[in-house]
Amino acid sequence: MERDGECEKNGAKDCTEIKSNSYRGVFLTWNDLWVSVGNGKKGNKSILQGLTGYACPGDLLAIMGPSGCGKSTLLDSLAGRLDSKLKQSGEILINGRKQQLAYGTSAYATQNIVLTWTLTTREAVYYSAQLQLPNTMSRAEKRDRAEMIINEMGLQSCIDTKIGGWGNKGLSTGQQRRVSICIEILTRPKLLFLDEPTSGLDSSASYHVMKRTVKLAKRYGMTVVVSLHQPSSEIFKLLDNLCLLSLGRTIYFGSSNAVNQFFSTNAFSCSHLQNPADEYLQRINTDFIEEVESSVEEQTTKMEIIDMLVESYASSEIYNLILGEVAQINVQQIGVMEMRRGHASFFFQCLVLTERSFVNMYRDLGYYWLRLVTYVALAFSLGTVFHNIGNSYSSMQARGSVIMFIVSLQTLMATGGFPSFVEEMKVFRRERLNGHYGVATFVISNTISSIPFVFLVAVIPGVIAYYLVGLQQGIGRFLYFTMTLHACIMLVEGLMMVVASLVPNFLTGLIITSGIQGLMILSGGFFRLANDLPKIFWKYPMYYISFHKYAFQGLFKNEFEGLKFPKTQYDGGSYLIDGDTILRDVWQVEMDYSKWIDLDILILMVVLYRLLFFGINKIGEKMKHHH
Repeated sequence: MERDGECEKNGAKDCTEIKSNSYRGVFLTWNDLWVSVGNGKKGNKSILQGLTGYACPGDLLAIMGPSGCGKSTLLDSLAGRLDSKLKQSGEILINGRKQQLAYGTSAYATQNIVLTWTLTTREAVYYSAQLQLPNTMSRAEKRDRAEMIINEMGLQSCIDTKIGGWGNKGLSTGQQRRVSICIEILTRPKLLFLDEPTSGLDSSASYHVMKRTVKLAKRYGMTVVVSLHQPSSEIFKLLDNLCLLSLGRTIYFGSSNAVNQFFSTNAFSCSHLQNPADEYLQRINTDFIEEVESSVEEQTTKMEIIDMLVESYASSEIYNLILGEVAQINVQQIGVMEMRRGHASFFFQCLVLTERSFVNMYRDLGYYWLRLVTYVALAFSLGTVFHNIGNSYSSMQARGSVIMFIVSLQTLMATGGFPSFVEEMKVFRRERLNGHYGVATFVISNTISSIPFVFLVAVIPGVIAYYLVGLQQGIGRFLYFTMTLHACIMLVEGLMMVVASLVPNFLTGLIITSGIQGLMILSGGFFRLANDLPKIFWKYPMYYISFHKYAFQGLFKNEFEGLKFPKTQYDGGSYLIDGDTILRDVWQVEMDYSKWIDLDILILMVVLYRLLFFGINKIGEKMKHHH
């Protein structure tokens, strides 16, 4: 949809012409925008200094400049995603009003690619379409929309290739980047932010991606803001408006056609043979002026040139036009941008996400399968070491050790799935920020999809260990044993979720999760009996917080109730002592409630950890919004 009456005044493209025909698009303006970061004792360091500009429907605005000039910071602050450590002042208005960028009205494709690597291109885009597009569309329509966008981005050839990662060769970086853009434009958002969409792509792929993006912007009246690192001359021709930054200051803002004129009025003409973008970026790059060869004069002149360009722009007619343009857009207050677009329903999202999560867990060997193999090997080892445990006096201690080993090791090893879970969390964070679904959907679907896998991991090794060792027979007792194991593994997964939402990378997460469990095993009442634990910290609160306490006690009751043992090591069983007495006197188990209550407490803790994860994420979001 080309626009009529597009006029250019000294390089500032006039947006107001298309107000009447703005396809209910989004006009984004920012005025005197400052962003600074606390710099210890030195006070604040400014990253962006007094930037002003606008972006219009159907236009592509490119933010350019050398690395470290503030491109991503500007993009983040416009998208309302600024890190809470940074301070921001100045105003950012949407359609002339101060309104929060609601989840789902804008999309943001980040520079680092975050995708579920076990899925194919088709699955990744199709699952996303199911999650994001409203219930009014049928499954077939959603599938068609996904296929159409895959074709638009030129990904037909690798539609059934897995995305790949973690040493699994899949799509190339360029193809992965296009998949992540596909996912963001499924809903045709009114506002699209792309952070360096061409990095890691060869020149023809870069041109392809940018040309498609421009085409979509024109067709659907999207407002597109892109940060570009080094556009080729072909890409440069596609840009509508250009914002050149150096050291957080505006060197130029306005139409990309008039930038050459601006530089030539400042006595820098661009040769026709060179890529204009390279020429401008070279002029304003301060990173390499400290090189040994460059003389002191050259260094000062480089800084002086930048200062001169900044001042020249600030006093130019273009700048006044931009200010006028911003003011005019803001006066027109086109109306509040519709805050939410229709999503798929909560129940449907849970279904789709559970299916996607299940497929991911099934295909990712590291999530459960490797753990299962290790568990089975350990169960055989345990079964042979404690084979046919019998009912002798020494078997009392041995039974305790078997239970202790199974509970502690099974739970400790559950952290093996942490790296895979962290990958899933990254995808969740990206999709959550772009408003694809809520935290509750993620918690429910992740829990449901993991149940069958945890069941396998608990039951198969459980059967081997239980019957090889010869623990107390009876199907009811065996069922209780596997249910407790199942609950313990689910619990540790909940603990992993909480830790993963608080720490950035999986190495720290693994160490912390294992450390927490080490403390819990220590205070669980096996290594040091309950009455002997130091009262401060270890007895209250650790002993009661530690889920190992409830697992040990439940399994001890399950095992010892109804058994009889010789009273001492030497008599051949003439004086027998019953299991209840041993539980009370030897293991100091709390006998005033049944083993089922212990299991109930474990299940309650499974729920609590997931609620805690939900709470942490919600509070994190609130803080970001408040900021």
